[in-house]
Amino acid sequence: MINNSEAEIATLVKQHDLLPHPEGGFYKELYRSKGVISAKELASEFNGARNYCTSIYFLLTSANFSGFHRIKQDEVWHFYSGAPLTVHVIDENGDYKAHKVGFSLEKDLAPQLVVPAGCWFASSVDEADAYSFVGCTVAPGFDFDDFELAEQASLINEYPQHEEIIRQLTRI
Repeated sequence: MINNSEAEIATLVKQHDLLPHPEGGFYKELYRSKGVISAKELASEFNGARNYCTSIYFLLTSANFSGFHRIKQDEVWHFYSGAPLTVHVIDENGDYKAHKVGFSLEKDLAPQLVVPAGCWFASSVDEADAYSFVGCTVAPGFDFDDFELAEQASLINEYPQHEEIIRQLTRI
């Protein structure tokens, strides 16, 4: 188990200028491509132009979680350091899967994960007193217009078979 004090987490937040993220955890946008895809070239669900690609740092602690949300783009997760985390995904068919993201030669962990566009997903750090430091890359580039935070009652109504995990990982 990795020893992760609050001081170490505070150092990461300060060192990387991380801000609180609306879904939980902390983040900082690192990259937003200069190139832009025009609205007419994008699928109809996008309401304007988007950068080709964006990326962020994302820090999540075991004292928090990233609540269920979805975006209109694929999101690629890249593990950097800390404890492994679980990315909980409910796909468009209503199937649930818990993906373990981390790095270890001895455990069944993936250092990278793709969450397909339109899937509901949340994340949690499974070890006590720990953090997970990851990166997330989105293409076409992320825009908060493409972000939807799940409402617990609505998501449970849509996927009653996943009520337990939805209750654990929703805020509203």
